[in-house]
Amino acid sequence: MKKVIILFLSLTLGFNTIAQNSNEAKQLLDDVSTKAKSYENISIDFKYVLENTEENIKQETRGDVVMQEEKYRLNILGITRIYDGTNIYSISSEDEEVTISKGSDEDESTITPSKMLSFYSEGYTYKMDIIQNVQGRKIQFVRLNPIDSNSEMKYILLGIDIKTKHIYRLIEIGNNSTKTTLTVNSFKTNAPLSKSLFTFDESKYKDYYINKLD
Repeated sequence: MKKVIILFLSLTLGFNTIAQNSNEAKQLLDDVSTKAKSYENISIDFKYVLENTEENIKQETRGDVVMQEEKYRLNILGITRIYDGTNIYSISSEDEEVTISKGSDEDESTITPSKMLSFYSEGYTYKMDIIQNVQGRKIQFVRLNPIDSNSEMKYILLGIDIKTKHIYRLIEIGNNSTKTTLTVNSFKTNAPLSKSLFTFDESKYKDYYINKLD
């Protein structure tokens, strides 16, 4: 009987620890979301790395994004992507082409700039992971596991600066062995923005092919 009681207590404490871990992780994520929503706008410069060792693929690039509420302007891989709250405009200078689509057409599982600071609010379970010291900054990682068993994503590691409550790194591990890492190089807030920053001016692209998706 004594052994049964000890086993029961061990299991109970184990479940309590798991629940506490999950609650701490969710609280930290909620703090990040609340902090982000308190800003009028956010500007981020970042490094993006895509790796697949099985396919011998490694691609590195830098990009930048400006976000204001749901709107954003993203520059990466030679593409400028503007979301004005209704439509997404993908502008390729190399191809001289603009693709216009509805914002609602995006895959729900895609982590877009406007969702980057809140995508984890549903569809995942959370738990605390490792803490890293990065140039004197304490980065707490939270592991997010998708609830959907058919998700193409195995899990996500979200690195959060404990002091500022800003996202420092996002690591996505896919079921196809692809690893994508986004590392924030600079995080600026409440900068004065041009009124036309999130507006697509078709007159500037008269020589471009305009591809409007239904």
